[in-house]
Amino acid sequence: MIKKPEVLAKKLGLIFNNPQLFTMALTHRSANSINNERLEFLGDSILGFVIAQKLYDIFPDASEGVLSRLRASLVNQTSLAELARKHQLGDYLLLGSGELKSGGFRRDSILSDALEAIMGALFKDQGIDACQQWIERLFAENLSSLSLNNWQKDPKTQLQELMQSKRLELPEYTLITMSGLAHEQLFKVKCTIPLIAETCVGTGISRKRAEQSAAELMLELLNKDSR
Repeated sequence: MIKKPEVLAKKLGLIFNNPQLFTMALTHRSANSINNERLEFLGDSILGFVIAQKLYDIFPDASEGVLSRLRASLVNQTSLAELARKHQLGDYLLLGSGELKSGGFRRDSILSDALEAIMGALFKDQGIDACQQWIERLFAENLSSLSLNNWQKDPKTQLQELMQSKRLELPEYTLITMSGLAHEQLFKVKCTIPLIAETCVGTGISRKRAEQSAAELMLELLNKDSR
């Protein structure tokens, strides 16, 4: 059963003057002719601007090329979909019957579009300042993990190099489950390292992405433990 939009709004720390805008942001074109496509178009531009400005301030010595690549590492379909999954956005999407049956609520493109549509809806409802503040909160953890030394390295590479620097065995990735239709499969992979007893489970539409997700979660866990 699809959960109520107001529940998600509360989880995201949002209060809309016009709740219909938020509902529209969660409505896929397969469900209604009044859908989130235009809001997604707006949100995409706002997100790019907000992240660009934030990176400009955080890395005053970075060149235009580096800033562009840093932005691309944050603002892409995969990272946006992962943020959407973190907040269980798929449970609140309004989809047509075909998309529901095919698992559209798990698809990266639909999840990322909905997240950007929420940004567009917030801008229309409350203006750029409120929208910018919420986007910065949403991306705070991802922004804080960026470094000019490791931005170009994917999570698996970072974790592997960390284990090598400590002269420990390399991370082990184990496939837990593989579900869904052949062209829309969802993989779950467990990451284990000798440094700690905890394991991390990542998900993705390919085994490679699931492994990257698990490695990223493991890096976040190690960062928390070191604080």
